[in-house]
Order: sequence, then structure tokens, then C-alpha cells
Amino acid sequence: MTAISAEQAFQAYEAVRHRLPALGADARTSRQAGTLADLADAFDVFLLDAFGVLNIGETAIPGTPERVEALKAAGKRVMIVSNAAGFPHAALMEKYTRLGYDFAPEDVITSRATLLAGMNGQRGLHWGLMATRSTGLRDLEGLTLTYLEEDPGPYAEVDGFLMVGSAAWTEERQALLEAALQDRPRPVLVGNPDIVAPREQGFSTEPGHFAHRLADRTGVAPDFFGKPFTNIFDLAFKRLGPVDKSRVLMVGDSLHTDILGARSAGVGSALIADYGFFAGQDVGSAIARSGIVPDYVVDRP
Repeated sequence: MTAISAEQAFQAYEAVRHRLPALGADARTSRQAGTLADLADAFDVFLLDAFGVLNIGETAIPGTPERVEALKAAGKRVMIVSNAAGFPHAALMEKYTRLGYDFAPEDVITSRATLLAGMNGQRGLHWGLMATRSTGLRDLEGLTLTYLEEDPGPYAEVDGFLMVGSAAWTEERQALLEAALQDRPRPVLVGNPDIVAPREQGFSTEPGHFAHRLADRTGVAPDFFGKPFTNIFDLAFKRLGPVDKSRVLMVGDSLHTDILGARSAGVGSALIADYGFFAGQDVGSAIARSGIVPDYVVDRP
């Protein structure tokens, strides 16, 4: 767990705005709401972030499993849209069930799936993999992969790099990766654009943090898959079928991933204020400073 504050995390996102989707001028203002139940009449589809909306680390946010079921009972389509690249799909489904949620597998859209869907003709390359061995390679079996650890050999040999999970990543491994890219630039595909994620105690450092660092130091421009980039929303829309975007709401706890992503995708947005990234923080000040304005600020899911 990192010792950084929410303010430091906010500044880290602001520092890389040049790599995130651009926002045009917009005079919108946020409306306040207590819970998602207050917005049920206005939307048919609810796209929910995971961390900060459904759960904090390994703990469900109180009342949220019941809220999700109430929305579904009211005829709403409820889907998860998450930058959860580090875990196989089946493992995530097991986690959500353990936390008290009941989602169909096709209603869980992850940046891991978005990465795999966006590799196009690159599947035949030999990839160096940033990931935690203990999570396994389910969903990735069709790729030629070598874990990136302390041996410098693979860093020099592979055709490109996949950054999907950083729980076991170290400064030594980051230095090897940056040196390898400086020596021979190659594709870098990032399966989780998050810089940080809220946990029970503080923030974890996510693959996006290391991807932006290597971009700054090597000049290699990574390809990002997941929020705030529209590729993950494209995958969600493909699962949804024809939909009126004005009736779709993205709910998240982060301005720079969830809300910016929703704005870029042309759907409504709701920022959770009391849990996740901005718990205990001045949400209004962050919105004003960033210029990323959600349609709604909601106290809790």
C-alpha cells in the first residue's frame, strides 16, 4: 500500500492529462443526489466501477449489493465497467459473488478483456508480462508470454510488453523495463490505466503509474486499454446492443478515469463522494481544479 494522499494522487493524474482524452469547453454543473436510487428514473443502464463503488479492497460497500438488486428489479441493466486487468475474469466473478453481488459473466466488462479485444494482429508476438504469478494466466492462454521479473534476459528478448498487474512489481523491474525500452523501443500495452486504486488502508499503486513513468523517461508512448479511454466503453456498448446513450450512466469514484471516460464516451456520469478516491475530501474543489465535471455527485451508491 502506498503512503500517498488523495491530493498527491489527484496531482499525479493532472500531471499526465496530456495523455488522457481531451475535454472541450463545457458549462455544465453537477447536481447532487443521495444515492443511485434517486437517479433510477432518469437512466436505463447503470455502468458501475468496482473499487470505490461496489467495494473497497476486499469489502463490499454497505448497502450496495442491495442497491444493485433493487435497480435490476426495477428493470435496469446494471454492468460493471472496471479497470481490473490483474485478475482473470473467473476470479473476478468469484470475488463479486463472495462480496454479495450477482452479475452475469457478460455483464462484467474489464480492461483485461478490452486489452485482449484490442490486440488485433499483435497476438502472435512474444510479450513480456507485468503481472503477479499467483493470479495465473487464465484469459491469456492464447498469447506467448514471459513473466518480467529480475532476470534481464526477457526484457531484451521479447517483442513488446503487457502491463496488467503491478502488485508484485518492483523498482528493480521498472528500471530493467525502462532500460530495455531505451535500448530498443517496442510496443507497450497497458491493461490498467489507473495510477492508484483505493483499498482498505490507503491507495495501491497501479500499472498506469509505471506506464506514465516509462513514457516520461523513454519517450515510448504506451497504448492504454480501459477508463478513461473509450475502448472499454466500446466493448460495453457491444455487449449492450443498441442503446440510447442519454439513458446510460457511468458511476465511479475517480474524476480522471470514470468521469472523464464517461464524458469521452458520451454517456452520463455520477461521482461517488463518500467512498473511494474522494472519501473525506473536498470533491467540489477537485472538480473545479480539474475541469472534469460529472453530471451528478452522489453521496453513496
